[in-house]
Parts: sequence; structure tokens; C-alpha cells
Amino acid sequence: MLRIVLFLVLIALAAAGAAWVADQPGDLVLTAGGFRASTTLPRFVFLLGVFAAAVVLVWSILTMIWRAPGRLRRRSRDKRHARGRHAITHGLLAIGHGDVGLARRHAESARRLAPNDPLALLLHAQSAQLEGNRDEAQRVFRAMAEREDTRLLGLRGLFIEAQRADDAVGAVMIAEEAIKLSPSSTWASHAVLGFRCARGDWSGALAILDSNLASGLIDKKAYRRQRGVLLTARALELETMDRDVARESVMEAIKLAPTLVPAAVLAAKFESEAHQVRRSMKLVEAAWLANPHPDLADAYAHVKLGDSARQRLQRVETLAAKTPTDKVGHVEGQLAIARAAIDASEFARAREVLAPYVNDPPQRVALLMAELERAEHGDSGRARAWTLRAVRARHDPAWTADGYVSDRWRPVSPVTGRLDAFQWQTPVASLPSDKGTTIESSAFEEAMLAAPPPKRVTVAPTETPVEPAVISPAPAPAAQDNSPPEAKEIVQEPIKETVTEAPKEVAAKEEPAVAPAEPVKSASETAESSPVAATPVFRTRADLGKPASAPIQAVIPIVRAPDDPGIDDEGPSDEFTEQIGTPKGHAKEQAGGWRGFWSRWGA
Repeated sequence: MLRIVLFLVLIALAAAGAAWVADQPGDLVLTAGGFRASTTLPRFVFLLGVFAAAVVLVWSILTMIWRAPGRLRRRSRDKRHARGRHAITHGLLAIGHGDVGLARRHAESARRLAPNDPLALLLHAQSAQLEGNRDEAQRVFRAMAEREDTRLLGLRGLFIEAQRADDAVGAVMIAEEAIKLSPSSTWASHAVLGFRCARGDWSGALAILDSNLASGLIDKKAYRRQRGVLLTARALELETMDRDVARESVMEAIKLAPTLVPAAVLAAKFESEAHQVRRSMKLVEAAWLANPHPDLADAYAHVKLGDSARQRLQRVETLAAKTPTDKVGHVEGQLAIARAAIDASEFARAREVLAPYVNDPPQRVALLMAELERAEHGDSGRARAWTLRAVRARHDPAWTADGYVSDRWRPVSPVTGRLDAFQWQTPVASLPSDKGTTIESSAFEEAMLAAPPPKRVTVAPTETPVEPAVISPAPAPAAQDNSPPEAKEIVQEPIKETVTEAPKEVAAKEEPAVAPAEPVKSASETAESSPVAATPVFRTRADLGKPASAPIQAVIPIVRAPDDPGIDDEGPSDEFTEQIGTPKGHAKEQAGGWRGFWSRWGA
């Protein structure tokens, strides 16, 4: 509105000035040498205006001609820049959906059209990475690291390439350089912190953690927890080398993170050694309420040195009673009671607390039941049956971080380098070992089958009811599989004392029958003289899944009574044991074989 009013005012002033000039009387005379011109005032003003307009027009034309080359250059540059931006945009989109050829073409166009554009360098580097050309990617990232505006981005790219090349030293050097340029760089601080923890440089890791707090990368709560984790790791490392520093570190750690299980266990140990029993118990109880763990139960049981097994059982029952029943860790309390009850020979109490879990037992419950059967009754058959159930039982909770399962707590994840990543939880699928390998049920079976296998005998059916006779199997060379089609394979424990007596009429009718009672001969004599030694040896590997390369045990067909119940897959039955008797040395041999297996698998 203001512009319209101003325009109308100017028009009015111009009209008023023209009317004034037209009203002026007289003529204007111009004399120059012999030239004389005369005109009126309005005509002179009109000619003066035409001349001024012509001068302005000519000046504009000359200026336009003078500036035309620069304008053309600027227009061409703008078009080139627009084409370069178009190539960069579509190149990044091609990288996003994984089109290697299209990304490479757009990268070449962007480098030709916009060589100094930071995004063109980024597109070139990422297209080289997508293509698998690491040398070209590193060259571009080095060029970016030399520029002021892309230095941090170039260092990040070089760090990633160093990680892909497994150059840990180069990667940490690049990350430390990035921290000097930008202390608030999250990826650099995370990388340096992980590398220093991996090297055991806990003082350097604590310095990085303090820098992260000062830069605002973490809040106060996270800082306290992570500092407690680092102090606990340092205390665990120095426990046997510098106990004073270890004690000081873990005491500070338990103040910062009172629910951290390793810190509570180590702090309780130090307090117990200092005869601060009550404080030691309080530390364990605080951590137990937040995260029930078997290490806490063990530390609570041994909080007072010199106590008997029954006193430890009472103390563990007190700790287990503090766990709310709605907690997932309620089972940890019951397992801790069972463990202490077995140590105290309170077998009825152990069975009582394990009873709710025996129908679908996890691995630790099955192994505790196996130990209970062995310790209470000396029943190696039932113990072995429970051990076999542990093979395919549900996994127990373990220290897990990013899919990696370890048998001990660690401050950082070995997969991602994340601090305080390990949690006490049940693994999803399989159990990776501390070295990163996977322990599945089949591997567990193979390890168990590595124990000395029981001897095998084959019972051939017969119509003549006779008493079963047992002889010690003589070693014989392996032969082809020609076992009787109706033979029933059973598993019999190794026997030292044997019975060689059998009815004479049976020995006469059945060719592979046992010879009449004679003095027990040695293995070599039996192989030469006994008719049993000439009996073919059969392959029997089906029930325990032995590999084809495993040694073949001697299988001796003997006469089987019709009412012989045989042996099931889980071990000798009670009826069969009553018929053949309990051989001497049986429990001793089983203890040596299965106890060794039990100790190896940490029952």
C-alpha cells in the first residue's frame, strides 16, 4: 500500500513539474562559434530527457557486454555444481540400497564435477568400501583426514578400515588422535575405553571415563556404575599381586555399585578375612536381593572361616529365605541349599529342595541329583542316568553379553567392547565357552563318552530256562558285523570277579554257551583254549552313539533266561543286578571314571 501511495505522489510531482515548464514563456538560445540554435523551454527539457535515456541505454549495453564472460562462467559453474550435487545424492542412495555399479558411476561423476566437495569424497570412500576396494577407501579417508573440515570423518573411516584389517594398534592410535581433536566424540572414547580395558590398563580406562563425564557423554548414574565395574576388574586382577590396592579398589567399587556381583563377592571375602563377618554378610545380602547368584551364596556360606558344613547349611538357608518368591532367582536359593545340604550329608534336605525341579530339571539340578545319588546310596547307575539327563537339559543362567557366554564375569564385552555388558541370564540357544566356541548337547555327549565305556554282552534268546552265566570278556580282534538277528544288546559294568559255572546240558546244546566250571584262566589262556574266545566279535555302538572310529568292544553271546529283564538305556535295573550279583570293584571303577568326568564339568 505504501508503494502505491509513493508511486502516485511521484506521478503527481512529475505532472506538476511538466505543467510548470509548459507555462514558462520565452525561448532558449544556444550559441557556439558560428552555430546558433533557439528553442522553447518545454522542447529543451524533452530533448534533455531523451539524451539522458540514450546515455543510460548505451551504458547498460556496454556493461552487459563487459560482464558477459564472467556471467557465463558463473552460470556454467552453477550448472556443474548442480550436476555434482545430483550425482552425490543419487550415489548415496545407491549405496543405501547396495547397487555397487550405480554407486561407482555416481562417485566418478561426483569426483569429476565436484572434486572439492566433502560429500563427493565421502561418496567415493563409501563406494570403494561397498566394492571391497580397501586400498582406495584408505587413500580417500587419508585425503579427508588432511582437510580441516573432514578430518574427524576421515579418522573415523581409517579407524573402521583398521578394525577390518585386524590392526588393533593402528585402530587405537587413530581413536586416540580423534579424542585429541574432539573429546566429545562418542565412537572414539568408546573405542579407546574398550582397548584399554582389553589391555588391562584400568588407570587409563578410568581417565577416559572421567573425560566422558566431563564431556557430557554419560550421566552421573552411569558414571558411578561404570567406575565401579572398572575398579572391580582392577581389584580382581590385583587380588593375588597387590592385595592392598585390590582391597582399596573393591571397597570403592562396592560403594559405587553395591549390586555388582563380583564386587560384592570379593569385598565380602576381604571383610571376612578381616573378621568383619557382619559387614561381609550385609554386602552379600544387598547384592543377593538384586541379583541372586551362586557365587554370592558360596561367599555367604564361607563368610565365617572354620564353620562346619551344617553351620554353612544353616547360613545358606537364611540367605535363601531373604529372596522374594516372585523373583526369578528364587531357584538359585534352592540350589544353594541343595549344594550345602549335600556337603553336610543332609541328603533328605537336599532331595526336598530339589523335588520341585526334577520333572523338568535344568543342567545344575540334574548334576546335583547325580551327585546326590552317588553320595547317598553309592548308586553309580542312577548317577549316570542323571548325568545323561543333564546332556539335553535346559541351560542354566550364565554370564552373557551380546550373544557371547563366558564362565566368568568380564568388565567389557569381547564382541562389541561395551562396558558393563555381561548379565547373569539364561543363554538363548547354545553355550559359547570362554574361548568363544560353542558347547551343544552333542559335544557334551561326546565329552561324556570319552570316559571309559562299560563292557557289553549280548544275550541270545533260548527256549531252555537256565540261570544266566557271566564270564569276563577276553580281548579279541575286530570282526565283521554278524551278530544274531534276534540278539538283544545290553550294557554291563566292568566285572573283576566272574562266574563260570553253567549247566552241562546247555553247554552241549548251544555252541556259543559257557564252558563248565573251571579255574579262572588269564586273558591270554582264555583266548587260546576257551570256546568262547573263538566266538565272533560283534559291533555294538548304537545305544551310546559311538563314532565309527571308536574301538570295538568284545560282545559275547551267552544263554539268556526267558525271565531275564535285561538292562534299559539308563543303566542296570535292580532285578538284573539281583540276578547277576554286584561285582566287587564295580563302585570303585565307576567312581574313578564318572567322578573324573564330574570334576571336569564342574558339578
